[in-house]
Amino acid sequence: MGIYQGNDLKKPTGGKKRPHQKVKRKYWMGRFPTFTRLDNIEQRKIIRVRGGNQKVRLKRATYANVADPSTHTVKRVKILRVLETPANPQYVRSGIITKGTIIETELGKAVVTSRPGQDGVVNAVLVEKKA
Repeated sequence: MGIYQGNDLKKPTGGKKRPHQKVKRKYWMGRFPTFTRLDNIEQRKIIRVRGGNQKVRLKRATYANVADPSTHTVKRVKILRVLETPANPQYVRSGIITKGTIIETELGKAVVTSRPGQDGVVNAVLVEKKA
């Protein structure tokens, strides 16, 4: 089953929108979201996307590349838990990591700056160091 990403199904006023083409196109299709989860093993999936290109999807995450702005260094550290997600409060309970998620790492609290489901890696910036 395909996921339709178009916007010709509803109008903001509630009125009826007439299709400008008679059939839907294959290049309008999307995919189900990845929902990268925190786990003790890392799992990636390579998928083919439009134009024959490849996209690496991160299914399960264990480590994050955390940048420390004070020392200008980047370290690969273990993710301990998901603290807060602005995308959806339910994601915290499920351990789902998206862009903007605040995670607790071995170095301290960090904000995820990458899109793990699109990029295949968790990049983060340190917000608060551990004492």
